[in-house]
Amino acid sequence: MDIFKQKFWISITTVLALIALWALAAYLAWVPPLYLPSPLSVLIKFNELLNKGYMDATLWQHLSASLNRVGLALILAISVAVPVGIAIGINRVLHAAIDPLIEFYRPVPPLAYLPLIVIWFGIGEFSKVLLIALAIFAPVVVSTANGVRSVSAVRIRAAQSLGATQYQIVRYVILPSALPDILTGVRIGLGIGWSTLVAAELIAATQGLGFLIQSASQFLVTDLVIAGILLIASVAYSLEIVLRCLQKKLVPWSGKSH
Repeated sequence: MDIFKQKFWISITTVLALIALWALAAYLAWVPPLYLPSPLSVLIKFNELLNKGYMDATLWQHLSASLNRVGLALILAISVAVPVGIAIGINRVLHAAIDPLIEFYRPVPPLAYLPLIVIWFGIGEFSKVLLIALAIFAPVVVSTANGVRSVSAVRIRAAQSLGATQYQIVRYVILPSALPDILTGVRIGLGIGWSTLVAAELIAATQGLGFLIQSASQFLVTDLVIAGILLIASVAYSLEIVLRCLQKKLVPWSGKSH
């Protein structure tokens, strides 16, 4: 508990020090206010956003639109990536066939294939969700496959000796053992998904945090841009904390010898 408190206060001190440095830089005009508004200016703009909204939408509508897109993309990515990861983790032939394709597209930034998605699927909501899902897909499938390949062969042979079918081995041996890696992949993928949100909301969006930032940047409303960035970071960090707690609850044995 003492270690936890120590880490907590170190984190708080670091954040406060950065805010103080930011405020000092703004007060001494080290950077023009157009490029770096003060923390107070950002706070005032956030309060204005909270009360009046922006671009004919409230803050909650922008937040809800972004959460819906990321949430749907996460569900879509997990529903495809986990089965694919298990399959290529078990089957060497599938791994040889599919893994190069995943590794080929994984380093490509979403903005690179954004025009192609627009050409193929138009500018509707599906294109936005698909772009985010593709960004989440690769980390989840790679982590799942690594988790499956790291499952102890002794456990698999023990299950086979007891007459377990292939489905039972996957369900009761491989999946629980690979779950820590799968959840780690989901955490990484969700972070990448949030970073892709701004690109996704370039596609004819009228609501969303990414749209808000892009629109504000076009009018050089820098304090609103910073407020939007901090809001995205806060939401993403909150979801990361939730996933960490979920991971500890679902796989308490992770990191322990057993």
